[in-house]
Amino acid sequence: MDIKEYKKTVFATTDRVQIIYMLYEGALNHLKMARRKIASGDTLSKGHHFSKATSIISELSNVLDMEKGGEISINLRRLYEYVLQRLLYANLNNDIAAIEESEKVIETLKQKSDRMIDKAYNLVLKKYSWKKITGHVEAVIREKRKIRELQNKMK
Repeated sequence: MDIKEYKKTVFATTDRVQIIYMLYEGALNHLKMARRKIASGDTLSKGHHFSKATSIISELSNVLDMEKGGEISINLRRLYEYVLQRLLYANLNNDIAAIEESEKVIETLKQKSDRMIDKAYNLVLKKYSWKKITGHVEAVIREKRKIRELQNKMK
């Protein structure tokens, strides 16, 4: 089995709750890195991590099915839009407090994901969008590997 087949199998057998959880985790990891880059003055890397976190949150918002999801989808969309606005502000102003606000919202969603996502996301996500979601999950996995490699090199 080649790597592409393996990835297809993993994503086919991974339930949606786990995928959403991983995306939240990926966004939080990128925001943590962005905070560190602000502190160290590394503007280029800061922008990279903001971009990754923003892409993940944008995609989570884009896959909401507003017709089927009703009020749940509307509220999630509002939360995602709030987070995206705070991240834009944080990026432009190197505002740690705005990052922390965003992290709190995402962390809350992540913690509630076992209960909420199981009920809500299975109802509100568009089927065709899972292709995009799996691409983001793959990117999160790659980023985690890079971070671990860098941490190991620093030891």
